[in-house]
Amino acid sequence: MTDSHSPIRVLIVDDHAMVRRGLATFLRAFSDLVLAGEAGSGEEAVRMSPEVQPDVILMDMMLPGINGPEAIRLIRQRQPHIRILALTSFKEGELIRHALEAGAIGYLLKDVSADELASAIRAAHGGQATLSPEATQSLVQLTSQPHSTGFELTERERMVLQLMVEGLSNTQIAARLVVSPSTVKSHVSAILTKLGVASRTEAVTLALRQHLVS
Repeated sequence: MTDSHSPIRVLIVDDHAMVRRGLATFLRAFSDLVLAGEAGSGEEAVRMSPEVQPDVILMDMMLPGINGPEAIRLIRQRQPHIRILALTSFKEGELIRHALEAGAIGYLLKDVSADELASAIRAAHGGQATLSPEATQSLVQLTSQPHSTGFELTERERMVLQLMVEGLSNTQIAARLVVSPSTVKSHVSAILTKLGVASRTEAVTLALRQHLVS
């Protein structure tokens, strides 16, 4: 942990190298923020956290392997002093709820301005929560709607879920369905949201229990 005169150490977690590079460049523009490290997956973030000792983590939600909420939960269990900000392109209410329940102190979208992100990092370091307006609105809508049972999956989402049950990775699913991995990633995100779960394992378990796939 830092004292009041030390820069805030930030760990960037995102599976896209260009995003990590852009965020690293952003940090250099602020004298009170410093890059502690970069991780390209949830597993790597969990492994690196004790080594690099960040004060704040910027965590993407859709990650290969251990996803964002799972990684947040694991890191917070082991290092509760670390503050974690979800920084993602997804604004589904269920995903936001899972991130906050896992221990995220804030939820921001990637179109946030540099000054807003810097302020959110400082606020997180001080123990103050920050939610983007879109995240707040999604949570409000979530609480006003009945909980989804998962039976509202589209035909393509059911196909993706079936392949998830069979144990295929996103890359393998993309090859099977002849679509891009990013498309599969979006489908998986939608599936997790509609099923109200935080991980692929939970989605598969629920799919089998509720007979959502053959």
